[in-house]
Amino acid sequence: MILFARQLTARFPLRRKKNIPIVYNIFMQTQVYRLSRIIALLTLVFTFSACQTAPQPSRTASAAQTATNAETAVPEIETPTASPTLEPPTLPENFQTDLLNPLDTPHIYMQDTCQYLKNKWNPANAKPGTVVMIILMKGIYKGPVEESGGIDSGDLDHLMQELKRQGFEAINTKQLLGFMERNLYIPPRSVMLIQDGNRHYENFTKHLGGYWENWGWPVVNGWISQPDVLESLWTENIALEKDGFVDHQPQGVMFGTILSDDSSKTVIMRELQGSYTAFVEKFAKNPIAFIWPGGGFGQRPVEAARQLKYQLGFTSNSRGPVMYNWVPLADEPDPLRPAFIPEGKIGDPLMTLPRYWPSEAIMAIDKVRTIGNQASAYAEAHKEIEIQYYNSVCADTYGQIPTP
Repeated sequence: MILFARQLTARFPLRRKKNIPIVYNIFMQTQVYRLSRIIALLTLVFTFSACQTAPQPSRTASAAQTATNAETAVPEIETPTASPTLEPPTLPENFQTDLLNPLDTPHIYMQDTCQYLKNKWNPANAKPGTVVMIILMKGIYKGPVEESGGIDSGDLDHLMQELKRQGFEAINTKQLLGFMERNLYIPPRSVMLIQDGNRHYENFTKHLGGYWENWGWPVVNGWISQPDVLESLWTENIALEKDGFVDHQPQGVMFGTILSDDSSKTVIMRELQGSYTAFVEKFAKNPIAFIWPGGGFGQRPVEAARQLKYQLGFTSNSRGPVMYNWVPLADEPDPLRPAFIPEGKIGDPLMTLPRYWPSEAIMAIDKVRTIGNQASAYAEAHKEIEIQYYNSVCADTYGQIPTP
């Protein structure tokens, strides 16, 4: 402000004029100085007032407004149209046939549906409808048959020729296990030949050796690991085992023992564990099947067999052939067949497999073949539905079914 007054005085200097008294000059100079101070003061007041009255943007208000706008603004987002979720198709019922006794109904044992379907439709595995006929025989006689379950050598040859003529091929226990558990390939019509009881080398070579040599057909032997078995008999059968001709599987330790739920734990373990130990020591192999002595079994013996790592079991019940995840069993006693022990409620079809006696096998061949054909046609009729179900429910976890 003082600077402004000085500038004003400098711009309009008070000059002393002639004939004007000096007192007047002093007076005028004083007035000009006062006026300059007033002007400077007014200028300052005006400038200050202008600064106060000019609207200033409020940062707080601006931020609040921005937040409010952000909260209230609704972005225009295009909502995608949800594609309808397709329900997987309903799987067909288990295959049924009227060629079995009405009380003998098919039981399944595969709890994992996805794994079952993958195994079933894998083109490298057994084709649907592959069927196995299990035949048990006792002694083979050239002349009068001396025991129930035995067969005349001529009748045996007739049975074998008919099986071959109708397209059957013999398999061993390991092949049957792979088929029943995983549907591994076996011939579409397969037969397992079992002869129970300890037999000499000559029995096998004389009566069954020709089928092994000409067709490659093995035979399964139900071996009883009695403590008093002659070492020579062990030696003969060990040689047959090594050749692959005879596939030995346990049938207990003490001849004549029949297991049931009434058997003591000691007896059950003697028959099961004793057999297992003898096979490891003599045949140098871990047995995988147990041929129930005299056809006797029960819930407790079956559970004990499983604990000892047996994976298959054969009863003496004649109920029909077996297929992958398909075993005919009975849940209730049959008054017309009182000797058949109901095995369905035990809940372990693989440990209670049925078998045919030789006297009924020859008449059952056509029926077994027909059941296989029916099962094959039924599977093909429902293949598309099962494949759709697998692709919808299972493929992401189990992978795609291999293609041919």
